[in-house]
Amino acid sequence: MDNYTLTEEQRMFQQMVRELAVNEIEPRAAEIDEKGEYPWDIFELLKENDLLSLPFEEKYGGQGADMLTCCIAVEEIAKVCGSSSLILAGIELGATPIKIFGTEEQKEKYLTQIASGEKQVAFGLTEPEAGSDAASMKTKAVKDGDFYVLNGQKCFCTNGEIADIYSVFAMTNPEAGVRGISGFVVEKGTPGFTIGKHENKMGIRGSMTTELLFDDCKIPLENLLGPEGKGFNLAMMTLDRTRTVVASQGLGLAQGALDYAISYMKDRVQFGKPISKFQGLQFEVAELAMEVEAARQLIYRACAMVENGEPGFSGVSAMAKCYATDVAMKVTTQCVSLIGGYGYMKDYPLERMMRDAKITQIYEGTNHIQKLVIARQLFGK
Repeated sequence: MDNYTLTEEQRMFQQMVRELAVNEIEPRAAEIDEKGEYPWDIFELLKENDLLSLPFEEKYGGQGADMLTCCIAVEEIAKVCGSSSLILAGIELGATPIKIFGTEEQKEKYLTQIASGEKQVAFGLTEPEAGSDAASMKTKAVKDGDFYVLNGQKCFCTNGEIADIYSVFAMTNPEAGVRGISGFVVEKGTPGFTIGKHENKMGIRGSMTTELLFDDCKIPLENLLGPEGKGFNLAMMTLDRTRTVVASQGLGLAQGALDYAISYMKDRVQFGKPISKFQGLQFEVAELAMEVEAARQLIYRACAMVENGEPGFSGVSAMAKCYATDVAMKVTTQCVSLIGGYGYMKDYPLERMMRDAKITQIYEGTNHIQKLVIARQLFGK
């Protein structure tokens, strides 16, 4: 992957996912957005086509796919439906802490269930007073005999309402700041664990985003992820890897919007000719296409670095996430304008793509935080 292009096998896979997305997912995209309901039919479709198991090792029932292959799938689905692409992105985010720090017993128990589609997974880090500033985390976990007792809340949890397995972070030693955070696996149905507010969002409306509430929730000691006090490291190691997936979601939204605008412009006639013949509009589209392709190559580079564990991959994955999602917002917004008043109407997909694109600049670390990550790598901490 040194030249950041796809292998023949990846191209075939890309074509398979593209056809699946266009034929099966695109016809549902507007309805998913309108109803704001989780698309269980799309989840089953991805399950039937072995896409849910992509990022897991074969010994846990997975495909053992590399990061780039996973990102290809997310991009192709995001071209037609941002909400549906988040099914795969949410799995990667929620399961990665278990993949990184999980014991063999934890991996065997949980990853096999996630890879098979038997159970869903979610990631619980953000709190009302601890977004970018994880050290302000209020959720606490106190050891009590054979258990940790969790108290607190998480917010903006993707898959919060529908997941069965949660990677949750809590303070085990508040005096130690970020070095006092620990990671845990929490299962749905554990006494003291309930689902709170369901968020009514601007975009990705087919993704269930909720609060997680913990009230004397007793977690077995064996559900600790990695050493106590290493939860912040685990969360950051997770995000260093999964940023490329969010970048690919942004890339897919940008490419999907651009493809739609180009197709529309070829057919839309004004002043006696298709608007695609006007040089001013041609130049605008050319500039957008350059930025989309630059984002793609940066993502491919980041995927290679993450996959190989190359030094500095954290900064490059932050670059990919920041750049690609900024491009997504720019491209979707300008494509709305390119097709005029129709771009603003819900009968056309571009306004939905624009709304979906906005969150990619925010979740898994805002783009301001990505720039901080990049700067710290350039200048040193």
